[in-house]
Amino acid sequence: MVRETKRERMERKAAEWAESLAETPSVAAAGTLGDDPETEDLGPEEDAPAPGAGPIEITIEAGAPSERLDAALARRIATLSRSRLKSLIGEGRVTIDGATVTDASRKINAGARIVVDLPAPTPAAPQAEVIALDVLHEDAEVIVVDKPAGLVVHPGAGNWSGTLVNALLHHCAGSLSGIGGVERPGIVHRLDKDTSGVMVVAKTDRAHQALAAQFADHGRTGPLERAYLAVIWGVPKYREGTITGDIGRDPRNRQAMAVVKSGGREAITHFEVLETFGGEGREAVASLVECRLETGRTHQIRVHFAHIGHPLLGDDLYGSGFRTKITRLDREAPEVAEALRALGRQALHARLLAFAHPTRKKTMSFESDMPEDLERLVEALRSLD
Repeated sequence: MVRETKRERMERKAAEWAESLAETPSVAAAGTLGDDPETEDLGPEEDAPAPGAGPIEITIEAGAPSERLDAALARRIATLSRSRLKSLIGEGRVTIDGATVTDASRKINAGARIVVDLPAPTPAAPQAEVIALDVLHEDAEVIVVDKPAGLVVHPGAGNWSGTLVNALLHHCAGSLSGIGGVERPGIVHRLDKDTSGVMVVAKTDRAHQALAAQFADHGRTGPLERAYLAVIWGVPKYREGTITGDIGRDPRNRQAMAVVKSGGREAITHFEVLETFGGEGREAVASLVECRLETGRTHQIRVHFAHIGHPLLGDDLYGSGFRTKITRLDREAPEVAEALRALGRQALHARLLAFAHPTRKKTMSFESDMPEDLERLVEALRSLD
């Protein structure tokens, strides 16, 4: 009997998964984004490209709770900070149902049509800033850092300071690769603002070129390896498997990405369920999964799990349809609801990054422990069992 290889098993699981999706109702029927439904390939889970000048149109979805205008916009426009949105509102650049609004605290309700008129961005060279970094490794060619949640990787619209790049410019004192341009020196791949974990940055141009080639290859022929921990709603059909589906800009929300039928780019996510919480089998409330990426599309893990009906806990952009589950947690498991609200972000952490050193060629591997806010959520979920 010929033993099935891991690659063959993954391909078989992918085929079984695709077949099961074809036989089940659309994800939209389950209360999430739907089957029809970030595309610069600089690395996994990267920040969505900053919007340029012009209007951003948003319609508040049915069933959404009443909330402040600035809060509602911040939850739906990931590329703009709340403070930036407050400024735009105060400048008269926001309308609700055609009427200009300057009060950021105004309450808005489901069905409201909001237009944010963005002015043309003003490019600026980022300045060195004294910002603490958790450095896992540093030499003449590379620096590896453990990025905390909440830290934007590089300057962009609404975030011209206080970024990882600003911190690196101070820490590295000018020794960063210039290939990424004035706004992205040394940046080879990125993590979302609210995703924590391991990142590598190039300090020389030759390191940048070597690392970029490894990320472009996605570890298919080299040692590059990336592993993420995520907490998702419910339990996938299989304990391990592969999610496939081209990812492109969501035609219904230009600030989000989606699995699309045409015009997207190939995306492949391998996963394994490590632990389930609250109940048995598919009745469980949530699962802890490890993800390994074979491609690096913007928001790939978040989009893929939302597509199969299991969005990440705390992901307001891709898991808004699961807010009723949080209300249920308030009644039945308040400690879990409290930990989730304290997390205040998608439950995603880049725990492992391995790559070949640009000049030594030796494979280097770095791991990051689950941060305290995510650990508290997992511990609270374990109390459900």
